[in-house]
Amino acid sequence: MDLALQIEHLFRTDRKKFLGFIRQRVRTQEEAEDILQDVFANVLAASTSVQRPIENIASWVFTAVRNRIIDSYRKKRAETFSDMQTPGQVEDGYDSFENFIGDLTNSPETELTRKTIWEAVLAGLAELPAEQREVFVKNEFEGVSFREMSEENGVNINTLLARKRYAVLHLRKKLKDLYLTINENYDESTIAA
Repeated sequence: MDLALQIEHLFRTDRKKFLGFIRQRVRTQEEAEDILQDVFANVLAASTSVQRPIENIASWVFTAVRNRIIDSYRKKRAETFSDMQTPGQVEDGYDSFENFIGDLTNSPETELTRKTIWEAVLAGLAELPAEQREVFVKNEFEGVSFREMSEENGVNINTLLARKRYAVLHLRKKLKDLYLTINENYDESTIAA
């Protein structure tokens, strides 16, 4: 059987297995489907230039899938607080912390909100292990890229990404009640106005 036909047959018969494998490693179903489609399109295109027979096509495709997932991790930017919002929070119109911190108006309410958030962030950062705190501060506040940090201290980029993620998750958990209180107060003030 022609290699392209074997690949198409594999896609039809094992699509769900590949999709499940990818879905366990990425955030969304859409991203998993995009990766699967990209991989099969690339594998089909590459099949025209293959000169030796491929003994295990499924293994070949799984290797391509794994490599594509790794590529997607490398290309992803680090999560920010607003990236961590749940779909329900987005649908309910909750603002992100960055909108409150970045609010340039100088009313007493926004000044107090900004100060309260900043103090809570600093308190949350103080609770983190030094490695996580350092990565978070350098990336979020100083704008240092993960590649620059990796070159500077010899730590793998994936390790730095993991440290940043743990820091963001900790801060999100630490600031959740404050976030909900601010949004409730914000909603009440807009209704009253």
